[in-house]
Amino acid sequence: MTDPERWNYFNYFTEIEEHFQRARGASLFLLSPLDWALIETWKGGGIPLEAVLRGIDAAFVKWHARKKKLQQVNSIAYCAQAVYQEAQIMAGAAPPRKPVEAPFTVEELRAFVESNVAALRGKPKMEEVTESLQRIAEAVETQIGNLEELEQRLTGLEDKMKAIVRASQSDDDLFEARRELDATLRPYRGKMTADQLAILEKQYLDRNLLEKAALPRLSLFYLR
Repeated sequence: MTDPERWNYFNYFTEIEEHFQRARGASLFLLSPLDWALIETWKGGGIPLEAVLRGIDAAFVKWHARKKKLQQVNSIAYCAQAVYQEAQIMAGAAPPRKPVEAPFTVEELRAFVESNVAALRGKPKMEEVTESLQRIAEAVETQIGNLEELEQRLTGLEDKMKAIVRASQSDDDLFEARRELDATLRPYRGKMTADQLAILEKQYLDRNLLEKAALPRLSLFYLR
C-alpha cells in the first residue's frame, strides 16, 4: 500500500479490522476484547499500519500452506508474531509520514465529544472529566487544526477516568479481571515475548475496566 492516506493513523482500527475480516474470509466475524487490546498495543507501540496489514497477510499465507487445518483462525492474536516481524523489517525503511487531512469533519468531531459528555454525565466522580470534555466540545473548530494535541488531551482524560475507576475496584473485581485475562491469553502466551505480553495485559485490563464501568473511550481512534 503506497497510498499516503493509508498512513492516516486515525483509520488504524478500522483498516486492521476490515483487513483481518477479508483475510479470514468472514465479513461478519467480530473481533474479541483481546483482539482490540492487541491492536491498541500495536498502535501505542508505533507499529505502522502497513506492517500490521502485511503481517496479517503473511500469517494467513502460512496458515493456508498447512496440510492440516484443525481450526479456523479465530483471533488476530494468531497474526501477532508475523506483525512484529514485519514491523522489524520496516523499521528504519519506512518513508516519513505525509500530513493528511483529518478523516472526519468538525461536525463529526463535535458529535463524538458531545456523545462522550452525555455518556459521562451522572457518573460518580467524573464531574471534572465531563467538564473538561464539554470545554473541548465547545472549541472543536480550533482543536481540529491540531489533532495531535487534541488526542493527547483526550488520552490524558481517559487515563484520569481509568485511575478513578481503578481506585474504586474491590479485591473481587481485581481477581475476576485477572482470571478473565489469564483464561483469554493462555492460548497465545507462547507466541509473544514477555514484554509484548506485559503491554497486552495492561491494555486488556484497561479496556475491561472501562467496559465494566460502562464508560466511553475518548480517544479519536474510536471516532468511526
